[in-house]
Amino acid sequence: MASFASWRRALPAPSPAGPGMPPRFDTAQAVPVASAAELARMTPGFARSLSAQFNVEALAARLCPVLLTDQSVAIFALAEHVGSDQADELARRILQSGHVPASPCRYVLAAPLLLAIARNQVTAKSLASQPGARLAQSRTALADAFHNLVEWGVRNGASDLHINVASHEPESEVKYTISGRYISPECFRRMPTSMLADMLSVAWMDISGGNGAVFDPTIEQQGSMTRLVDGRAIMLRWASLATERGPSVCLRLLERQAAACLPTLEQLGYLPDQIGLIERAMLSEGGAIIFAGTVGSGKSTTLASLIAGLPAHRKVITIEDPVEYLIPRAIQNSVARNLGAAAHQNYAAKLRALKRSAMSDVLLGEIRDEETGRAFMDLAGSGVNIYTTVHAPSAALVPERLASDFIGVSRDFLAAPGMLKLLVCQALLPVLCAHCALPAQVLAQGRDAQAGADGGGRHRSGGQWRMWLDLIQELYACPADSLRIRNPQGCPACRRQQLPELNGYAGRTVVAETLEPALWPGFLQSLRGAGTPVGPAPDPAWPPDQAGGHGAARCAMECAIFKASQGLIDPRDIEPHFHAFETQRRLRDARCAQSSAPRLRAVP
Repeated sequence: MASFASWRRALPAPSPAGPGMPPRFDTAQAVPVASAAELARMTPGFARSLSAQFNVEALAARLCPVLLTDQSVAIFALAEHVGSDQADELARRILQSGHVPASPCRYVLAAPLLLAIARNQVTAKSLASQPGARLAQSRTALADAFHNLVEWGVRNGASDLHINVASHEPESEVKYTISGRYISPECFRRMPTSMLADMLSVAWMDISGGNGAVFDPTIEQQGSMTRLVDGRAIMLRWASLATERGPSVCLRLLERQAAACLPTLEQLGYLPDQIGLIERAMLSEGGAIIFAGTVGSGKSTTLASLIAGLPAHRKVITIEDPVEYLIPRAIQNSVARNLGAAAHQNYAAKLRALKRSAMSDVLLGEIRDEETGRAFMDLAGSGVNIYTTVHAPSAALVPERLASDFIGVSRDFLAAPGMLKLLVCQALLPVLCAHCALPAQVLAQGRDAQAGADGGGRHRSGGQWRMWLDLIQELYACPADSLRIRNPQGCPACRRQQLPELNGYAGRTVVAETLEPALWPGFLQSLRGAGTPVGPAPDPAWPPDQAGGHGAARCAMECAIFKASQGLIDPRDIEPHFHAFETQRRLRDARCAQSSAPRLRAVP
């Protein structure tokens, strides 16, 4: 069946009037229907929805053609859509199909009632028997179903809930991100598409700061809402994507917990000398401390933990989109920068007021576009301490990300002394269960077929694993007998119902790299010269001494190897987050060849 979008493209552009065309509709003539009881009292009465007949199910949350008891056809719509081009085109389609337009021809309904009619959850029979009861029951059931999805995710430690609607298929999928893995629990593996579509429309009614009064599967939308799960306030950050198959909605699950519940840097997984470097950078006045990483790497959690540790005599103001963690003593501002122009004006006004607030420290959410890039330059240039995050794959590439065309921070500004105090890049890797982790030698012995898969899910022979373990020892002087791997069978301490993919794991830990630009030779000069700064490289002095823990300037991959050498991380989980150990060997060989190559001298 053709989609509504393709049907619309096949129609000529609407005109004020013409042969066979209704005149442009005057929205003042639309008749309001405030409730199911009023709908039941309509004359002529409501008979049934014609959404399927006219192939406009995708517009169920905005408008719906309906058959009345006198066999005429009316259009039910939301107030903001009753006079839209889409409604006019639908009216033309009704005429072309030979139906008689109703008089009056258009009605304004509330979103829940309109949605229930379009989905045949309200019928003439249900209205006659108990007007309004079916609608209320339907909406409550859908709201409960949505809450169940959120509740399951919170109770199982999910960071994200994904609802992927396949509009032209009978069933769609619900997935979760748990411990960094994209997982489809058996209980939600096959969900009715129509129910998920209706559920999203009902859930959107509780969104604040969103673009659009109703859920629209044909456009990108974002906003937030709060749900209470087991007495805990959970904020859901909504981001929907209009795809070819249908809307894909990602809901980030964030617990609005007080800072007393926030983990410390040590509990997050930062090593002692890394913590010392961060604390030293926080002592100096002015400049920026920037945390980088990919989506879901825990940057915001680390930043909140850092800000919570600031002394009480410093005035801290945050600008966030939205506020994720409740930080004591911090004056937190949630600025919803949705896709509308008005939201960006509010953001600019908030920044202007911020500069007159006499603060000493500012948490600037995330730098992701020109608007936040300008805010970063304005605030950092004023001499206050800035703490922020950015999406970048390494600490060394943070300036490149900031100076990119998408953000547009001046290279000269970034290279100014003291402007970039500290750059940190972190990732989250799964921690092995201490009760059932297996020695890595079982891979080479080939004793456990399930345990013999690499990070990409491919199985290797015992000989291949032996070579792999030898390579790790060659690169990092890390003997195989110090390494442990995940037990896919798990144990009572780590098994989780319906989540066999997580057997053998017990949470996640941060692996990080830190870079202090002022102390890194040539780093700031390379910024001015528009060259890519060279960041932390593998240190030949491996392994680290036990007293120092781990070199603060090491790359994050070596931080992960250090934790693997302590039996905390399965080395197979390191490669997918960074690169293969064989790639690391080739990079090492290339550096050695480059350093040993004779240099040509200029002839005088």
